[in-house]
Formats: sequence, structure tokens, C-alpha cells
Amino acid sequence: MQDSGSRRKSWKYHTVSPPYKVQNRNQSSNPFKNLPTFPHQRTFCPHLYQPLSTEEELEERNLLDSIAWPRPPSGSEPLNLSQTSDLAHSLFTIVTSQNNHSWYVGDQLEVQIHLHDFKGQPKRYGGDLLLARLHSPKYKAGVAGEVLDHKNGLYSARFPLLWEGSAQVEVMMVHSNEAIAVLQRLREKRPDRVYFSSIFHQGEQSEKMGCNLCLPQDKGPLCNYTDLHTGDAWYCYKPKMLSCDTRNNHFMESPLKNIITNKEALLFQKGVNLKYPIHASTSDTIVVLPSKKGTVDLQNYNSHFWGMAISHHIVSAINVENGSKIPDPVKLATSGYYYQDIWRPLGGVTERQVDGLSITQCLANKLVYLYGDSTMRQWFEYLVTVLPGMKEFKQESTIKVGPFMALDSTHNILLKYHFHGPPIVSKANAVAHKIRYIANELDGLTGGPNTVVALSLWAHFSPFPVEVYIHRLRHIRKAVVRLLNRAPGTAVVVRTPNPRALDQELSLIFSDWFALQLDVVLRAMFKDLNVMLVDAWQMCVAHQQPHNVHPPRVIVRNMVDMMLSHVCRDGTTTDA
Repeated sequence: MQDSGSRRKSWKYHTVSPPYKVQNRNQSSNPFKNLPTFPHQRTFCPHLYQPLSTEEELEERNLLDSIAWPRPPSGSEPLNLSQTSDLAHSLFTIVTSQNNHSWYVGDQLEVQIHLHDFKGQPKRYGGDLLLARLHSPKYKAGVAGEVLDHKNGLYSARFPLLWEGSAQVEVMMVHSNEAIAVLQRLREKRPDRVYFSSIFHQGEQSEKMGCNLCLPQDKGPLCNYTDLHTGDAWYCYKPKMLSCDTRNNHFMESPLKNIITNKEALLFQKGVNLKYPIHASTSDTIVVLPSKKGTVDLQNYNSHFWGMAISHHIVSAINVENGSKIPDPVKLATSGYYYQDIWRPLGGVTERQVDGLSITQCLANKLVYLYGDSTMRQWFEYLVTVLPGMKEFKQESTIKVGPFMALDSTHNILLKYHFHGPPIVSKANAVAHKIRYIANELDGLTGGPNTVVALSLWAHFSPFPVEVYIHRLRHIRKAVVRLLNRAPGTAVVVRTPNPRALDQELSLIFSDWFALQLDVVLRAMFKDLNVMLVDAWQMCVAHQQPHNVHPPRVIVRNMVDMMLSHVCRDGTTTDA
């Protein structure tokens, strides 16, 4: 059995046509075309909203518009669970092919999804968050589907058919529209549902004080740790006996409890309406036959539709209904599929699987800087274990937060990992003076052809208003631009967010909906730079392994392989 990998190395990425072209087809049958979206109001910490230039203000508005989400039509009426999405009554159906119930490599599969409420009645509005994938466990193959919200209770999922054999459709609802309304409110109104502390220590004196991005000033004097270069804010309450410069560490306290009502809690039930599959009305499986055309020209295959991340059409199409400006489609450098557990990119990156020797050859005489959260720490840990000559050096660090360093002195490879600056939503202690902002770290690099930079920051920003994330990314982007201007040969890789396992408690802080919104923002802010995006979102959705904030090693390996394909695109690696 063959996949189409050998036939599609020349398939270049095509941007999707503007979402309104897709959405307009459905407007005539949509009784809720004027469904209101959540307004974006700056209600969190006025000091975070420093004066923006006209260009920055326009960018921020377009970014916020691009992630606007429809709110339930009930508005302020009391929540009625019986009228929300019930997966036990909802179904999906595979649309009959145009080839007499036969599908071929190079075709497109379409699935129609019908959502019903707990009374068994069809829902009449959209805004639910759905994920879809087509997979073949036998071949360790999988691809993420493109989900379209028709905003009338009906959804479509589309998949390119890229390999032969039996393939199974899976559709799951992450959250109902009503659950997302709760998450929207928490993000804007209750960012304090996660809070932090620091130990201030000098001699025999020690004091524990509360810290956060924003603190009420009427509860005591503050220590201001706002970064003078980037303007990223951080505060702690001032100790009674010690000075602000005696701050020793940083850690998260237990999240706040009882922040939603009992009725709202019913929207986050595992096995009922929280990240749970939707069943097929009949069969969920098709058989894909070899292409009738022989060698398939996939370069132009469905370029009109394919290439956007999961559910991006949902958020974009909504804005057209409300007259908002649609940002240009965001290019995805690594959208692809799995075959034999190897990620096959659909873009311009040459696919290759590399072993430890090939990685050593690729990274010889290079400085590799990995910045971000624990999903980037996974890349560090993978490289340390797979490179035979790599030795890790212990530093003043913590087990989870770092910083970490490793060296292969024989091949002159230096590997460094550094966590991003606060917020750090982790109970692990972080050494206060080791917490540095990525933009400042990038400005300290010389850069050049022997420098590799990889970035990943998203999970720890989920609880906070999106403006906080935009501010952080804007300064990182400026630092990346400065780095590439002074050292054009520097290889820069950006890892996108990914879905994770969820229960009720995690959903209120780290929901996939939060991650998806940050995903849209991140892609838009880096789309015009000479950087590579590693599409962690689709790589996790498409794989057969359960979602995890820390993807399993097989996915991490493919992510690192994608980075190396970019770093060594001049052919310095050899195929395994």
C-alpha cells in the first residue's frame, strides 16, 4: 500500500481563498446570519494598554476581529441546558462521492454534521467548536479536516484523500457555543482565576507575597517588575520587612474554585458535552482507491479550500457577517498528513526522516537556542536523547522551568533552552533572576548561518485576555525582525499551539478554545516574516494518539524533523 508522498514533493502551498467566498454559499439558508459576536472590551488592567501607534492599533483590532466568536442568541436569558448541544442526539454523515460511492486518491471527502439539543431538536445556530480527522490505524496515517460552520446548526468537514486503503472519519465537539460563552467571560472578567506568589528572602527573613500581571493597588504597595525594554508587566505585593530586590522565586498557586455556577458546570461534562465524539448516522469508514489518473498532480488539488488550520473558517466567516475586515489568509508552512507515523508536509519543505547521525551532521558547528514553554522543552529533551555526543550540563535551574544547556564538544553543537518570562502557570519554582523575556534574549544573539532559534509560547497565556498575548508577540516579532536584519542567515522556527486533554477544571483555564484563538493570532503575527511555522495544531489533531499538552515522542520527533528540514534545507542532512 502506498501513500502519495513520493508523488507530491512538488506540491507547493496555496493560500485559501477569502473565507467569505465559502460562507456566501450558505447565507441564503442561514436564519442567524446576524448572530452577534462577543465585543472586545479592555476591562483588564488599564496599565497594560500602553499607547499604541496607529498601525499597532489597527493590527490589534484586526486580530481581535479575526477571533471574534458568536455568542448564543439567547443573550442574557437564563441558561437552559436542554437547548444546548447534545452529542447523544447529534450525528454526522459521509456525503456520497461523485464516483458512484467510490473514492480515489486525489479526491476530496465531505462530511455533514448535524447538531441537536438535549430534546433531540435540531440546533438553529452555530458557534460550537468541532475537530475532525480522517485516519487509518493500519497505515498509521491521518489528516486533520477543515471544519466549516454554516451557523445554522449544520457543519461540514472536508478532507483531502492522500493515501489508499480503508480510512475512518472521527468528529468531536470540544465545546458547545454556550460553554464558549462561559470561557469568553472568564478570560475577560476573571484572569485572576490563576494567581502567583514569590518568596522574598534575605538572611533569616522570608516573606511570601502575591504576584500577577495585574494587582489591585488598594490592597498594599506594589513591587513593579515591568520589563523596561519590552513593557511586559509583572507585579508583586511589597513585603512588609524586605525590599523588592530580595525576590527569590516564582510559582503558581492553586487555581480559584467555584468561579462558575452549577448550571454552567453542566456545560463541561466529560463523556457528555466536553471533548466527546459525534457518532456517524451510518458508516464512518470509506475505502480509498488508487488514483484513476495515475500520478496525481496534487499541486493544484483543492487549493481553493485546503491550507487553513482547523476551524479557522468558523472564526473568519463570522466576521464577514458583521462587516468586519478579514485579514489575509495565513500561510501554513507545514500543513500535511501522517503516513507510517511520518509527517508529510504539503508545503515547500522537503520531507525527510532523520536519525541521530543525520541530526549531528545537520547541527554541527551550530548554536541552537530554544525559547518558550514546556512544549519547547520537549524539543530540548528529545535532542539531548537522540544526539549520541550530547552531554547536558547542570545549571542553577529547576527541573521543569530551567534554564538548561547541553554540548556536543566533538561536533561543536551548543544547545540551550530558556523558559519565557511570566506569566508561568506552573507550580514548579522558577529562579526569579533566571526568568527573562524572549525579546531581550533574541536581542542578545549575534545570529548568522550557524544560529538556530526555535520559539513556542502559548499555553501559559490561555487564562489571560488576548491583548496580553498580542503585546508579548509584538515585541518578540520586533526582536525577530532585528535579528534577521542584522543576521539574515539565522534560521527561525515558530511552533504553534496544540490541543490537549481536558476536564472541567482544565477547561476553565487551558481550554482548546483558548489555544485555538492564540493559534490564529500567532500565525497572523508571523505570517510575513522569513520564519518557519511548525504546525503543532494539525500534527496533533491528525495523529492517532490522544491529545496532550505535551504531545507524545512520536509527534515531537516529527516536529523536530520539520525544524531540521528547514535548518538543513541546503541538503546537509541525509535521509534515514
